[in-house]
Amino acid sequence: MILVGGEALVDLVPAAQARPGELGQLRPLPGGGPYNVAIAVGRLDAPVRFLSRLSTDAFGDALLDRLRLSGVDTTMVQRGPEPTTLAIAGIGPDGSARYSFYVQGTADREVRHPGPLPGDVEIVSLGTLSLALEPGATHYEQLLRDHAANGRLTVLDPNIRTALVTPAYRDRFATWLPDIGLLKLSIEDAAWLADGDPHEAVRGWLAKGPAAVVLTRGADGILVRTAAGDEVAVPVPATPPTTVVDTIGAGDTVHGALLCWLHNSGISTPDALREVNAEEWRKALDFAVRAAAVTVSRAGAEPPYAAELGVAP
Repeated sequence: MILVGGEALVDLVPAAQARPGELGQLRPLPGGGPYNVAIAVGRLDAPVRFLSRLSTDAFGDALLDRLRLSGVDTTMVQRGPEPTTLAIAGIGPDGSARYSFYVQGTADREVRHPGPLPGDVEIVSLGTLSLALEPGATHYEQLLRDHAANGRLTVLDPNIRTALVTPAYRDRFATWLPDIGLLKLSIEDAAWLADGDPHEAVRGWLAKGPAAVVLTRGADGILVRTAAGDEVAVPVPATPPTTVVDTIGAGDTVHGALLCWLHNSGISTPDALREVNAEEWRKALDFAVRAAAVTVSRAGAEPPYAAELGVAP
């Protein structure tokens, strides 16, 4: 079982181009990095459970329904009267997204530590706002450390939102490295966390704990570097060409696909991940990049179902 923990929110995405001087319509879409990851894993037919706190408002009800419809176990979802976090998305000409957030007093940041995890949880995945916004961030951080201390695999995607983090976050991130088995992040996030050359930083991070670091690089595809010294890069699919509607949820789909691969490969400890060879990594990254190509061809975070990709990793 894969446990994904973190925020669930509503993305308000421009539905159409507005005329000059006017605001266009905003379409509410389910979102949040960890939420999207859990949806992706569920749709790819791997066993996944979601940990978060959802509002009892209408948005929270819709978020919960979508999890269940995507095959996600919701038995660890907490509920509360606080409102749902909102993210206002702006879409650039190339489909890239930028966000502003409404997070004060919202439900997901009030999550509480669930206590000892069920025995079937093998992999814990965390990231995005959940590790940046208190008081919930401290509870998720403790969950990360507890699972790692038990010798099990943890996966982290910092998914930096610069509007909500300060440079002090870099120091906190550094303290997590010994407890992270797989670090997945975008090249832009790596550059921000490094405050310099991201590739040099990856080498330093690998020396401090992770078995591997996966970098998403937009149109340049995905790259992994391992503690054993392997480096594998996979380009975006050349055929058929993908029309990019927007990039919302693309990195989360990569994350979810990698979690699915880990489960299907029986990898549930950092030591097992260290044994993965370059050819196995190539297959994993190819699966992840094909899944993300489907997501970017759709508006909002709409990860593919297993049947859409054909062959499982």
